[in-house]
Amino acid sequence: MQTPHPKTNYDPPSWGAKCLILGLAWLAALAGAETAKAQKVQVVRLEVDPQREVYRFVPGRVTVRPGDIIRFKVSSGAPHNIAFDPDRLSPAAHEALNAAMSSRTGDLSGPILERTGTEYRLVVPRLAPGHYGFFCTPHRAYDMRGELIVVP
Repeated sequence: MQTPHPKTNYDPPSWGAKCLILGLAWLAALAGAETAKAQKVQVVRLEVDPQREVYRFVPGRVTVRPGDIIRFKVSSGAPHNIAFDPDRLSPAAHEALNAAMSSRTGDLSGPILERTGTEYRLVVPRLAPGHYGFFCTPHRAYDMRGELIVVP
């Protein structure tokens, strides 16, 4: 038996108790690490092929999970922006996307990116699994669009 500390009457935990506490903490950390999913960062280029007048997002389809980051980067053909198509959005998805879009210029519409090399960063909000269409407002007539595929 350990003797209490003379000034505080504190009984320090035994070596066995310390090992038990450390072991439980290690198991809790291990269990949490197995259930956590890594946050992915994906780059989507906004570009134009001027000879064919093709405006596009590359890749045009992006598979993500809530919490992932998408970096939309202007490669050529500026100005560009990212806007989500409201037609197939639930009210909850509409609200979540608006809340996730910094520096919005309107409903579901990000800022105009005026120069090559500029980026727009979007953290994917908590959305139900499904397909979410987006487009570039300045080049919508050229059918510049993409699709966000959200998986659980």
